[in-house]
Amino acid sequence: MHTMILLTCGVDEAGRGPWAGPVTAGAVVLDPARPIEGLTDSKALKETQRDALAPLIRERAAAFCVAHASVEEIDRLNIREATFLAMSRAIAGVTRQLRLEMILIDGNALPKDLPCEARAIIKGDLTEPAISAASILAKTERDALMKEMDGAHPGYGFARHKGYGTAAHAEALQRLGPCPHHRTSFRPIRELIASRAAQVTG
Repeated sequence: MHTMILLTCGVDEAGRGPWAGPVTAGAVVLDPARPIEGLTDSKALKETQRDALAPLIRERAAAFCVAHASVEEIDRLNIREATFLAMSRAIAGVTRQLRLEMILIDGNALPKDLPCEARAIIKGDLTEPAISAASILAKTERDALMKEMDGAHPGYGFARHKGYGTAAHAEALQRLGPCPHHRTSFRPIRELIASRAAQVTG
């Protein structure tokens, strides 16, 4: 008796925690006939390893899509819902290429209204190669966006910290104030805006 292989899509995000920039999701259907060595959680890989794997995934995957939710959407919806929105957009991009039978999402919760059966897998990026591939595409694409943002808004160090709340980022914020790519719903940015407004009115 043959085991039926479901057409499975792995999904993961990058950029939930940063103070700036979009949240990005990847969705990948791997091709069993074209395996890719070295897939694991993007955070466990060096940047050079991710940058080497990303083009291989794009070349060998049966289907893939990377999608974003903007800073405006993060601030309007909240980061959880914006993450689900980015994931839904990435999944929709894949379903335009293939009819999916199973979706595996890294984490403990699922977006609503998915096109087929789905499972949330905690630390799935370590155990499911399709989720690992999705995490690598999401991370490399978001990092590239943050490097572009660094050119448009120099001084914040976006190319180095990718928008995360490092000491250097906090210092740059105090010096320069927030830019249009900062998430005003996140407490450090919100508090900074409030304190600057108080100084002006005071």
